[in-house]
Amino acid sequence: MLPLERRNWIEAQIIKYGKVDIEELAKRLDVSTMTIRRDLAELEKLGKVIRTHGGAISPESLIRELPYSFKEGKNLEQKKAIAQRAVSLIPKNSRIILDSGTTTLELAKLLKFRSDLTVVTNDIKIAAELIESDLHVIVTGGELQNNVGALYGGPTIHFLENTHVEIFFLGANAVDLQFGVSTPTLEKSLIKQLMMNAAETTWLLADSSKFGKKAFSSICPISKLEGIITDVGLSEDERKRYEREVILHIEGSGGK
Repeated sequence: MLPLERRNWIEAQIIKYGKVDIEELAKRLDVSTMTIRRDLAELEKLGKVIRTHGGAISPESLIRELPYSFKEGKNLEQKKAIAQRAVSLIPKNSRIILDSGTTTLELAKLLKFRSDLTVVTNDIKIAAELIESDLHVIVTGGELQNNVGALYGGPTIHFLENTHVEIFFLGANAVDLQFGVSTPTLEKSLIKQLMMNAAETTWLLADSSKFGKKAFSSICPISKLEGIITDVGLSEDERKRYEREVILHIEGSGGK
């Protein structure tokens, strides 16, 4: 097979399946993995693929970060139901991290009536929500992501590398059974990974609209989570597949 034919075939596989694996392509095409890497590099230059660790994905399969103002009122009832379940998972006198995001903000709105928790966050809107609470609130510091309200960068990294809590409530832009939990930027995924490292357990809070999607940068595989809290919008088939990998709480009418 000529290089152009091979690349066209690889592109067709990505269009069909959304992603490809270098090792698998090399076996199927009977070429070296280095040849496949060169093919993917050429396809990336043409905007046909986005290379990932061990393979590549379709640009069309990615979602991108939206401004806070757009996300604020979206799926609000689902986010409130998810937050209600999350509250029940927090023992008295716990230390927790709340990730940036609109679902974790709903959790913060419920927590502000407690006085026994230490809350760490990199979200200035969450911090503002807790201003008049009796909680011990710690803001990570760092650079502000405009239009989103999240903090990131060197000071955030340094703080999280020296932090320990019991529970981390993770927010994410996309959840996929194979690709895992992901977010649009490398900087954001690094911060979330450090938060996971700082916590004894991690719970993902994600409404059902986030499932079956991929963002640019992987945070973690599903297996690394303690559990997921989502809503009834997840199909029965999806529920069963995720339940084989992780604890899954479905909230809202008909939830369990």
